[in-house]
Amino acid sequence: MGKGTRKLSNNLRDLRQKNGSITQQELADLVGVTRQTVIAIEGNKYSPSLEVAFMIAQALGARIDDVFQYGAA
Repeated sequence: MGKGTRKLSNNLRDLRQKNGSITQQELADLVGVTRQTVIAIEGNKYSPSLEVAFMIAQALGARIDDVFQYGAA
Protein backbone atom coordinates (compact mmCIF):
# COMPACT_ATOMS: atom_id res chain seq x y z
CA MET A 1 0.00 0.00 0.00
CA GLY A 2 1.65 3.21 -1.15
CA LYS A 3 1.44 6.61 0.44
CA GLY A 4 -1.79 8.44 -0.31
CA THR A 5 -3.76 5.38 -1.37
CA ARG A 6 -6.21 5.61 1.55
CA LYS A 7 -8.04 8.55 2.99
CA LEU A 8 -9.83 9.38 6.22
CA SER A 9 -13.28 10.84 5.60
CA ASN A 10 -15.98 11.94 8.00
CA ASN A 11 -19.65 12.73 8.54
CA LEU A 12 -18.88 15.49 10.99
CA ARG A 13 -20.99 18.23 9.40
CA ASP A 14 -24.06 15.99 9.10
CA LEU A 15 -23.72 14.75 12.69
CA ARG A 16 -23.31 18.29 14.01
CA GLN A 17 -26.55 19.31 12.30
CA LYS A 18 -28.41 16.22 13.52
CA ASN A 19 -27.16 16.87 17.05
CA GLY A 20 -29.20 20.03 17.62
CA SER A 21 -27.23 22.08 15.08
CA ILE A 22 -24.14 22.28 17.25
CA THR A 23 -21.81 24.89 15.81
CA GLN A 24 -18.20 24.34 14.87
CA GLN A 25 -17.20 26.62 17.75
CA GLU A 26 -19.36 24.73 20.26
CA LEU A 27 -17.85 21.42 19.16
CA ALA A 28 -14.36 22.88 19.31
CA ASP A 29 -15.00 24.10 22.86
CA LEU A 30 -16.32 20.70 23.94
CA VAL A 31 -13.32 18.90 22.48
CA GLY A 32 -10.66 21.44 23.42
CA VAL A 33 -9.49 22.37 19.94
CA THR A 34 -9.85 25.50 17.85
CA ARG A 35 -12.70 26.20 15.45
CA GLN A 36 -10.11 26.17 12.66
CA THR A 37 -9.22 22.60 13.59
CA VAL A 38 -12.87 21.53 13.33
CA ILE A 39 -13.11 23.29 9.94
CA ALA A 40 -9.99 21.47 8.70
CA ILE A 41 -11.24 18.10 9.92
CA GLU A 42 -14.68 18.62 8.31
CA GLY A 43 -13.00 19.58 5.05
CA ASN A 44 -10.80 16.45 5.13
CA LYS A 45 -7.74 18.70 5.19
CA TYR A 46 -6.57 17.39 8.57
CA SER A 47 -6.76 14.01 10.27
CA PRO A 48 -7.28 14.31 14.01
CA SER A 49 -5.33 12.36 16.58
CA LEU A 50 -7.02 9.25 17.88
CA GLU A 51 -7.77 11.01 21.15
CA VAL A 52 -9.42 13.99 19.41
CA ALA A 53 -11.38 11.65 17.14
CA PHE A 54 -12.79 9.83 20.17
CA MET A 55 -13.57 13.12 21.91
CA ILE A 56 -15.45 14.38 18.83
CA ALA A 57 -17.49 11.18 18.65
CA GLN A 58 -18.27 11.37 22.36
CA ALA A 59 -19.29 15.04 22.13
CA LEU A 60 -21.70 14.14 19.32
CA GLY A 61 -23.05 11.06 21.09
CA ALA A 62 -21.87 8.86 18.24
CA ARG A 63 -19.56 5.92 17.71
CA ILE A 64 -16.19 6.78 16.25
CA ASP A 65 -16.90 4.73 13.13
CA ASP A 66 -20.13 6.69 12.63
CA VAL A 67 -18.06 9.88 12.50
CA PHE A 68 -14.89 8.76 10.69
CA GLN A 69 -14.34 6.28 7.88
CA TYR A 70 -11.05 5.01 6.51
CA GLY A 71 -11.08 3.72 2.98
CA ALA A 72 -9.78 3.95 -0.53
CA ALA A 73 -9.26 7.43 -1.91
